Amino acid sequence: MAAIQESSTNSPIGKRTPRVDGPLKVTGKAKYTSDFHFPGLLYAVPVEATIANGRIIKLDTARAEKMPGVSAIFHRENIGKISRAVLGEGFEGITDERRPPFEDDVIRYYGQYVALAVASTFETAKAAADAVRVEYSKEKPNVDTHLKADDEPQTVATTFATLKRVQSERGDADEAFQKAPVKLDETYVTPAETQNPLELHSTTAIWDGTTLTLYESSQGVVNLQTVLAQMFGLPKENVRVITKFVGSGFGSKLFPWTHCPLAAAAARKLGKPVKLVVSRKMMFQTVGHRPRTQQRVRLGATDDGKLVSLQHDYVYTTSMLDIHHEDCGETTAFHYSVPNLHVEFGRAKRNIGATADMRGPGAVPGMYATEAAMNEMADLLKLDPVKFRVLNEPKIDESLGVPFSSRHLLECLELGTEKFGWSRRKPETGSMKRDGLTLGWGMASCAWIAARFPAEANVQLRDDGTVRVACATQDIGTGTYTILAQLAAEKTGVPLDKVEAVLGDTLLPAGPLSGGSMATGSVVPAVFSAADHAIAALMGIATKTPGSPFEKRKSDELTLRDGKVFLKEKDSAAGVPFADLLKRANVRLVTGNGKGEATFGDPKPKFSMHSYGCHFVEVTWQPEIARLRVSRVVTVIDAGRIINPLAGRNQIEGAVVMGLGMALFEQTAYDPQNGAPINASLADYIVTVNADAPQIDVHFLDYPDKELNEVGARGIGEIGLAGIAAAITAAVHHATGVRVRELPVRIEDLLA
Repeated sequence: MAAIQESSTNSPIGKRTPRVDGPLKVTGKAKYTSDFHFPGLLYAVPVEATIANGRIIKLDTARAEKMPGVSAIFHRENIGKISRAVLGEGFEGITDERRPPFEDDVIRYYGQYVALAVASTFETAKAAADAVRVEYSKEKPNVDTHLKADDEPQTVATTFATLKRVQSERGDADEAFQKAPVKLDETYVTPAETQNPLELHSTTAIWDGTTLTLYESSQGVVNLQTVLAQMFGLPKENVRVITKFVGSGFGSKLFPWTHCPLAAAAARKLGKPVKLVVSRKMMFQTVGHRPRTQQRVRLGATDDGKLVSLQHDYVYTTSMLDIHHEDCGETTAFHYSVPNLHVEFGRAKRNIGATADMRGPGAVPGMYATEAAMNEMADLLKLDPVKFRVLNEPKIDESLGVPFSSRHLLECLELGTEKFGWSRRKPETGSMKRDGLTLGWGMASCAWIAARFPAEANVQLRDDGTVRVACATQDIGTGTYTILAQLAAEKTGVPLDKVEAVLGDTLLPAGPLSGGSMATGSVVPAVFSAADHAIAALMGIATKTPGSPFEKRKSDELTLRDGKVFLKEKDSAAGVPFADLLKRANVRLVTGNGKGEATFGDPKPKFSMHSYGCHFVEVTWQPEIARLRVSRVVTVIDAGRIINPLAGRNQIEGAVVMGLGMALFEQTAYDPQNGAPINASLADYIVTVNADAPQIDVHFLDYPDKELNEVGARGIGEIGLAGIAAAITAAVHHATGVRVRELPVRIEDLLA
């Protein structure tokens, strides 16, 4: 078993590295989207629908328009043309809510924008928005929590692909289930959850003739540029999107929402910069959420614990117009060895805002259901849940018929049991005690896709001895600035404090989305290729500049390390700083451009590429006062090479804490009378806080996956959230004897 050790070499890869952007953040110098101000800036506040199903009959803006300081009240009749974005190849033209704002008078969800107030101050704009009167014809909204798949064609278009309702199939799962000696047939439910990053969604739009500049809190500046160009009929190069820092997004900022074109349209009409910051209440209505899921899992096994059948049928909510795919079956078909399998999905349309990717989309709710079912089946078989998983470890990806690029789940389980002390677990419910508390121990495994988006990068070697690395991706708080700096430092040997990482601007080489835990893996080949080209240009100068120590040598005789150029066959003491060579040649800088190709969506992959892991959880139960706490978590992750263990551990710890929220606290509830999110504030939407956070022990294995990129690094932002809820509910059952299959776990469930 190869547990990760911090690099002992001079390489920055694998070293615990404080974030290079940290000083800017802790001193308040980092500028987030709403921090940007411009002369003549106006403020915009949307008017929200107060029904979830109906039509606008009359919009009365007269009082609002007369208020001092109000510049305009925009609505369908005067906003100007906003076209629909068209899906292109890869990740182009994507919006979660396909309908542009104000396209018609039909109201399909509570909070839908029906008008926009623009004024000289935020307070005035808010007062004007409140003064707009809207008359509706209303119908009862459908926010029913019992899900049944709507009738749809067998093939439906989605954002990323065309999916059949039957997602994966092999053998005869139903027949094998009927004949299985041991059967499990249960339904698991996850509620709607809302991302709620600390930084609110915000947009500042500025027009200069036919050029639009947008400051936006975004997880995908390149896609946003494409969307806006299409919506406003502009050449792509006439749209610039800037996202310097993002106060998290958790998927809600992957794709643009309707407030974004509204701000741009208002700025176009008024000829002044317009800022629009979404309120916390609007965050529950108009910028996405994880859909509610209802998942039936049927497992059939032999008496000795071998799976013979797995059926996973799931339904999830969508808005009335959109068809976002919540891929709960993403890991089901390959995670365990089973000869007979059937995975199928359906959608239930509701009067809610568009659903969207939330950290670990699809696989997180999906693995809650399948891992909870695996734990229940282990209990039926009277098998240890770890042993049950080991018995059903696959040798290849049985869904694709290809080998795994790298899979070390068994080593994760081995290390996790050791670090947690799992051998001391007594299987009987309520049998373990400590300090007057009842203990519950549970576990689950996890997986997450590993793939690359297309990416480009630029690397400059400068005559002052510094390096600049640039890419139009963005840092959403996960440490991308630092990763880019580490990669550039690795290739050039320049210390991190002499590397400038530049990102978050569409003027830079096109970069990937910060989603799917794929940004890091995607930028590795692009940055390395760019650095190689810059180094090649440097070697050309070194061998052709009169008076150079390497004049008339061949470029392939030279190498760059520690920021110096050396003859390969000579002693390292003979190295010359690259800055000296550039100065001698009177060259300010050399530059290199690089690209990395996409692997995401490859229809015929040679390998199945994923990250893997496991969680071991301890809960304490105090029945006298009905107090349940998660007290301890051990997580082991197999995610290839970890470029920055410090940031990596932070990512997993954050995901585990978010998993506590999923298991015990989080749910967005809708009023059946008007369709409004009932708990639309951080006072009422309960999340995990410091007092709830347990002791978290994170371990990484060290198996670089060179099939994905040269470093061997896979993404880790989301895998830490997968499986944790199932581990918690297993621990809850072990402590209390109560089996909870609908999240979040409620004290009422345990008292019943």
